[in-house]
Amino acid sequence: MIEKHYWKIKQAALDIDLCVVSKHHSIEEIQSYYDAGERIFAENRATELIFKAGTLPKDIAWHYIGHLQRNKVKEILPIVSCIQSLDNIALAKVIEKEATKLNRTVNVLIELHLADEDTNKSGLDPADVDMFTNFLLQECPHISIQGLMTMGPHTEDTARIHEVFAKAQDIFKHLQETFGKQYFHTLSMGMSHDYPIAIEHGSTMLRIGTYLFEENEL
Repeated sequence: MIEKHYWKIKQAALDIDLCVVSKHHSIEEIQSYYDAGERIFAENRATELIFKAGTLPKDIAWHYIGHLQRNKVKEILPIVSCIQSLDNIALAKVIEKEATKLNRTVNVLIELHLADEDTNKSGLDPADVDMFTNFLLQECPHISIQGLMTMGPHTEDTARIHEVFAKAQDIFKHLQETFGKQYFHTLSMGMSHDYPIAIEHGSTMLRIGTYLFEENEL
């Protein structure tokens, strides 16, 4: 079930990782993108993630996106390859505790909240990102920082989307200079409606769902 948009995205993102947002989609649909060579898939509900991970090929790297409740960490940790939505100390402490029990290191992206107009979105205030990074590096040996994740604003105003993604790129570069590229090498930004702009601002990973699974142009 490879849609025409897949090849358009792959051509635009030659050196960028594609994270296929597979939430709400069937095993067969996901398998079609696996068969095309994709290995990074993302879910935002623990129950759906567990079911799909138990059904689909074992070499898939499952990423968790969206708000993660602390009481769900224990359920997903044996399965998930990366948590893209780490944005607070309380959640970090639970991840560290459960990862210690499993004797494993968990890859994470720090989620930033940059689109002020989207008041219901989760994410860390960018003013706190240095402090939060220091906390993770000093207090959470079982958490491995890989970079940043952010969401663009839900708007038709492309200038505003450019503004948000440019800010994310600036923060990303600051963190690379401050803490090192070994911790900040992934900048996950760009979704179905704004991925071309994200690419312009240095995204290293796109999170695409709707555009891959629907025929309509966005």
